[in-house]
Amino acid sequence: MTGLPADVRIVEVGPRDGLQNEKALVPTADKIELIDRLSATGLRCIEATSFVSPKWVPQMADAAEVFSGIAKAPGVAYPVLVPNLQGYERALAVGATEVAVFSAASEAFNRKNINASIDESIERFLPVLERAGADGVKVRGYVSTVLGCPYQGDVPLADVVRVARRLHEAGCYEVSLGDTIGIGTPGKARAMLRAVAADVPMAALAVHFHDTRGQALANILACLEDGVAVVDSSVSGTGGCPYAPGASGNVATEDVVYMLDGLGVKTGVDLAKLVETGRWLAGKLGRRSGSKVTLASA
Repeated sequence: MTGLPADVRIVEVGPRDGLQNEKALVPTADKIELIDRLSATGLRCIEATSFVSPKWVPQMADAAEVFSGIAKAPGVAYPVLVPNLQGYERALAVGATEVAVFSAASEAFNRKNINASIDESIERFLPVLERAGADGVKVRGYVSTVLGCPYQGDVPLADVVRVARRLHEAGCYEVSLGDTIGIGTPGKARAMLRAVAADVPMAALAVHFHDTRGQALANILACLEDGVAVVDSSVSGTGGCPYAPGASGNVATEDVVYMLDGLGVKTGVDLAKLVETGRWLAGKLGRRSGSKVTLASA
């Protein structure tokens, strides 16, 4: 196919976005083993954990122990999510060199998720961006509900563009555009990406699709054809959001790699090792893998 990037960087969000909504606490040792297994697959970016309040996200209460316990592979980035300066300082204390901040394009979702308006949420993490700039720490930004909101319904494209632009202008080297409830279709995903890319360089954009309605791979392909070259995904399709009723997991990393391999797009990821890791994680979580890919050799 023409128009596709030659190489796609996959941002593996399973250890954080994938596990944060699990009701049963996942043992710290299993989280560490998951990240170490993922590091061995050739992934270049693995979001390791989240330094949020344990009161709100109990699954991430062991963030410091997890980050300190993983074997950092050369050439692999291990970003961590931070909601504010306090979270940033906790991450910095254990050696994090890349963090992520987040907001939503929907006012209603922001209120439900973090009890703040869009503008208030951005004001909260501006000190993080200032400190990170001084400390030489990279910052990635997330914009959620870019194609729809469980509380508000439609989200105006102008709001998506405004939030993405503010994150980029504030210092985020990359902005991930998230379809939090998996409501998007390829045409809408492409239109959203084009609108944002008119204000934010395509090279600074990533896409993050949930697979609630089975559209994630199609949405990713539509965005790849328009020039995006960074895709968020979660091993075994784990994930979901406690503040997005009905949202299923992220698109499975195994499925994304399988599609890209078939298109001749390089990822640097060993699919067999990734599939085995997905099976291992599904076993730990007591369910079948969320990926559609099966390999006899894995």
